[in-house]
Amino acid sequence: MRCFDAAIAMLVSLTTLWLMPHVTAVSDDYLFLIVIGSLLLPAVGELIGLYQPWRGRSLYTMLGTYGLSWIAAIGLISLLLVATQTTSSFSRLWMGLTALTVLFIGSAVRTALYGYLRHVRSSGRNLKRVLVVGVPDNIALLEKRVVEQPQAGYLIVGHHIDTGDEAFISEMEAFATHNIFQRSFDEIWLGYSLVEGDRVRQLMSLFAGIPTTIRFFPDLPDVRLLNHRIAQVAGLYSLELNYTPLNGPMRIVKALEDRLLGLVLFIIFSPVMVAVAIAIKWQMGGPVLFKQERHGLDGKCFKIYKFRTMKPHNSSTTQQATHADQRITRLGSFLRRTSLDELPQLYNVLQGRMSLVGPRPHAMDHNDHYKDRIDIYMQRHRVKPGMTGWAQVNGLRGITDDVKLMQKRVEYDLYYIERWSLGFDLKILAMTLTRGFINTQP
Repeated sequence: MRCFDAAIAMLVSLTTLWLMPHVTAVSDDYLFLIVIGSLLLPAVGELIGLYQPWRGRSLYTMLGTYGLSWIAAIGLISLLLVATQTTSSFSRLWMGLTALTVLFIGSAVRTALYGYLRHVRSSGRNLKRVLVVGVPDNIALLEKRVVEQPQAGYLIVGHHIDTGDEAFISEMEAFATHNIFQRSFDEIWLGYSLVEGDRVRQLMSLFAGIPTTIRFFPDLPDVRLLNHRIAQVAGLYSLELNYTPLNGPMRIVKALEDRLLGLVLFIIFSPVMVAVAIAIKWQMGGPVLFKQERHGLDGKCFKIYKFRTMKPHNSSTTQQATHADQRITRLGSFLRRTSLDELPQLYNVLQGRMSLVGPRPHAMDHNDHYKDRIDIYMQRHRVKPGMTGWAQVNGLRGITDDVKLMQKRVEYDLYYIERWSLGFDLKILAMTLTRGFINTQP
């Protein structure tokens, strides 16, 4: 794939230059830029994990990483041209067409190859053979996951159940000796809880002579993981239990996505927002906007904006709208059904207090109510709230007077946080256009 990315970038650059006869290539400047750009894309991709194994990774994560590599490469090339004061030496049309074509071809080929590999693995080919060692419950869980996801390309060829006695250790010693040079598996998976660390270390010592991949799948029965990763802190390894990909440089990528796309959408919908504001002022009088405090990133408060859809009323607590709610005006009902009342939140996005995609912000007293009833509820606030989200495009919106319904919505929100990628955001935005605007809830 490294060679493919470099070759595609070079071929596209040369082909585009050939198809644009009005562009005059001065000396070797164009050739130099083509070579630099073609090598820069795989070099940047190497740094941010573009060429990690595909097995078990989602397509959206892969495409998002490729898109990020592409953006970084374009940025570095632009900095190079500015630093050398040679921006005027090259056709901007040629550079733009080349960059977009490389992005399209690279994404299209990855998508096709990813789909082909999923098909191949689901049909029983290109499999990694796995031997599982551990306690019964953990082994059963690992086997269940492998069966549920055949496209990942793993096949469990056997297992050894830990009986907890010395006879099992003797059995593993013989197993390790027998499989040093020849074996019928490609990986060994260890399924134990964290409290059985001594047993894991003992087995790792026994299996050290087997030249194959060994993976440890810790079972945390008493801990609900948001996500987790191994991190090094002060020279020690730690298991971060609520890690989200939206950290560090990825927050910058997310912020750029929100600002750029948010600005484009704000401009596109400005005439609609002006028309809605005039209609509200004409039919209901002022104020045009509804403002309310909500919890945002890390639980910090911010003021959310919506178009007003109800008659003025006073209430000490938030009363959710219901079907045939007398507070909702005729115009307000239309705005709610079409989600046009949410458009002012584009200003919240441009402020940096919300994202285009993320968990929807709930009323503050609803947060106070559910934080004590759903133990993972406040983990939704590890990221900025969004105008649309994974829960909303899957139909989980509107009235939340049922704890089980709210629990399901939270699970969808945490699924999004765990698996965030630029590609996943774009998928949700596309789904919002097709199924997210029309709202059947009050």
